[in-house]
Amino acid sequence: METIKTWVNSTAVEVEGLLASFIITIFLGFIIIPILKKLKVGQIVRDDGPKTHLKKSGTPTMGGIIMLLSILIVSLVVSTKYPNIRPVTYVTLGYGFIGFIDDFIKLVLKNTEGLKPSLKMLGLIVVATAFIVYLTRIDFGTETYIPIVKEYITLPIWVFIPCMVFIILACTNSLNLTDGLDGLASGITAFIMMFFVIVSIKFGNKEMAAFSSIVLGACIGFLFFNMYPARAFMGDTGSLALGGAFCSVAIILKMPLILVVVAGVCVLEAISVMIQVVYFKATHGKRFFKMAPLHHHFEQCGFKETAIVPTFWLAGILLAVLAFLMV
Repeated sequence: METIKTWVNSTAVEVEGLLASFIITIFLGFIIIPILKKLKVGQIVRDDGPKTHLKKSGTPTMGGIIMLLSILIVSLVVSTKYPNIRPVTYVTLGYGFIGFIDDFIKLVLKNTEGLKPSLKMLGLIVVATAFIVYLTRIDFGTETYIPIVKEYITLPIWVFIPCMVFIILACTNSLNLTDGLDGLASGITAFIMMFFVIVSIKFGNKEMAAFSSIVLGACIGFLFFNMYPARAFMGDTGSLALGGAFCSVAIILKMPLILVVVAGVCVLEAISVMIQVVYFKATHGKRFFKMAPLHHHFEQCGFKETAIVPTFWLAGILLAVLAFLMV
């Protein structure tokens, strides 16, 4: 009983952060979503996409701003006790801001191309590089945890910086590709952040446990509006912010390699796109999948969205458990 009481007391900030971000996300959702509707910031559905998505046209997007504001508000409060969460908060804010600019150009300015890909990538690289370089300047070290063998290896700084930047870019864009069905990306991210809450507590990192709890609460709160049939989509504002959040946490915990497993659903989604592109070019127009990313392939095979999302969620849960066993 004493052990349980000690554990509850030691995780008080995490629980409070989770509940605060959850409540604030719900509160902001009821305020911001009607505003997005009035501004007619609605989803643009591709003509060549699944026909079932046509009814989603006009659903308010840029809803990621709800989570971003919630995470920012709670993180700023928690940072008074745990100042070390500020760097990961800034990465989340920076990536969310880039996504917001892209969404704003597409949906408010009605420019379907959005932010130029080169400028968007440049912004993502700048934020990621600034974060990694900052870590090297504060004697963070370049030790990287190797799952399964449960050992650390020290990388040369000239290897560490580009590798960590690449991991952030790859995982963030993978989550962006995953965001295509109601509740899919927000649910998968919730499982990833739940994993990092538990692992952070296991390794005694209170700061990352607190921040992961805040992001987890925001994801659960947003699911209230994002579950099928979605009343709001997160847009790039949300997907880039969430990707930046869990990638930066993984790096602070010195275990970026575990993302291959715990974020395995996102990785498979990205791989499906790469396979589709390579196969399409190699065969001069033939498709390996009926449509990419992978969740759209299953839709084109006749599976309903309400069956695909829970299945992908289950995969996300199993991968999180597997990842935990590996650390």
